[in-house]
Order: sequence, then structure tokens, then C-alpha cells
Amino acid sequence: MIYERTNIHQMAGYVPGEQPEDGSVVKLNTNENPFPPTEAVMAVLRNFPADRLRRYPNPTAATFRGLAAKVHGLKPENVLATNGGDELLRLLVTTFIPPGGVLAMAEPSYSLYPVLADVQGARTLRIPLKDDWSLPKDFADRANDGAAALTIVVNPHAPSGRLTTVSDLADLAKRLRGVLVVDEAYVDFVDPDLQHDATQLVRTLPNVLLLRTLSKGYSLAGLRFGYGLGTPGIIEPMLTKTKDSYNTDALSQALAEAALSTRDAAAKTWQAVRSERQRVTQALIQRGFEVPVSQSNFILAKPPAQGPNAS
Repeated sequence: MIYERTNIHQMAGYVPGEQPEDGSVVKLNTNENPFPPTEAVMAVLRNFPADRLRRYPNPTAATFRGLAAKVHGLKPENVLATNGGDELLRLLVTTFIPPGGVLAMAEPSYSLYPVLADVQGARTLRIPLKDDWSLPKDFADRANDGAAALTIVVNPHAPSGRLTTVSDLADLAKRLRGVLVVDEAYVDFVDPDLQHDATQLVRTLPNVLLLRTLSKGYSLAGLRFGYGLGTPGIIEPMLTKTKDSYNTDALSQALAEAALSTRDAAAKTWQAVRSERQRVTQALIQRGFEVPVSQSNFILAKPPAQGPNAS
């Protein structure tokens, strides 16, 4: 007997990156931060009161939301705390795409997006990027023609590391009829000289949601804590209707608050990653590799046609 829903039975699930237990392995497959969390985070972990574990946590992570709002120059009602960025993606799909609806996404992109659409019984519209990894000029038109209720763009893009400007994102959001999700999982590694800050979109546009995570920039991938930034019209239905009753636990809230409170310490690791990114990029280019400019904590390198290959 098959008991699951038909669409669940027919779909393929998400395949996570391998997590080797051997400590001698140099692990690059999931783009984690190679540096440890800040000392403030570790101090909270060492001294967390055991009594807090017997009580339910704040259901909306109110303290964290207030802190995140202050960091980003927004209000608490603009912030939603989630169990990793993946839960936020699931909430967005559940809340804004009806069964049979359409999720539009750039291709290639994060392989979880179409899986979440399949779970919802929705369809996925994959819009190929240009050869230089930029969004095609008709991206919004194609999403609208496909009746996309939700459109997701990773920025900086994975796997290329290309950064789409805030003005281009604003133009895209204005042209889309549905919600635009900008997945900023890697935004902490953007060169600060670019002064890239997409939070202004939240202040001026009603249909934009920015996804943030502590997994990459804050070295907390094992914690599973993320958050969304958007207008109350985007945040409120997820906060009050579709999220789990206690979706982030007391310990993760405390550690997330410590992490965000010590951004300057975390930022030192971002600069170290940027410096290494530049060094490795130049070394590969000198050896004949083709390497697009990356604003993430990884680079995409195409080997020279006449050079060695992986086989």
C-alpha cells in the first residue's frame, strides 16, 4: 500500500551535501565558513541556563527580531525568525503559492526550490541565466507569463558568485506581479566597497522578501537559524498563520542573538574569506582558468580547454 499523497510519491526528494565524519577531510561541498563562531556565541553556549530548556521559548523570537530590526534599520514587524533559511523557503512556498500554482526561479540555482514546489503540488518555472550568469532582460516577463506567484533569485548567485545590483532587483520586483524572494545566504561576503544593501527594497516595495541565514557568515550552519526581512504584508501571514508554533528553540534564539550582537567579530572572518577568494582567483586565472568575479565565499572555475581535467 502507498499512503502518501500522489505528488509526494512521485517526486524526488532533496539530496543534501555529504557530511563526512572523518575530521581529516577538507570539506568544501556545502560552502560553510571555515572559521569558528564568535567567542560571544561560544560563551552563551557554555553558560546557557539549564532551566530554560524545560520551558517553551518565545514563540516569535521577539528579542532576536528586535535586534535584527535594529541591525538592518527596520522594525520588528519586518522580521521573521526561522529554523534555518530552508524553513523560510518552505513557509514562503506554503503561504504564497496555491496548489497547482507556479514557482519561478533562475536556472541554475538552489536545488531545494523545486523540491518545495513539488511538496506543495506546485509547478516550477526554470528561467535560464545568460552566459555571464546575469538575469535575462525578459526574466520578469517570463515569470509573469507563467503566472508565477513566487519568484526566487539567489544573490550573490550560486554557483557563480555573481552579484545582481540593488537597482536591478528593484526593477525586477516592480515588474513582477507576484512576490520576489532574494535569497541572500551569501551576502555577508560581498565586498563592502560596493555598498550593497538590499534592505532598502523592503522599505520601498511591498512584494520583496530578503532571506538571511546565520549558517554562512556567522559560522552557525549546525545551529539552523535564519530570518526573513519584508513588509508586514509579507511577514505577518507566515508569522501568525503558517509557521510552526515554536519554530526556533530557546538555545538557538540565544545563540542567534549573540551572533548578531557581535557582527564586527564575525565580519573579520568575512574579510579573511574575501582576501583568500581574491588570492585563489588570481592564482587560477594565472593558470589559465576562467573565473567569473565572485562576491560569495566560493568561486566557480572553468579549466582551460587544453589543460588538465578532473578525470
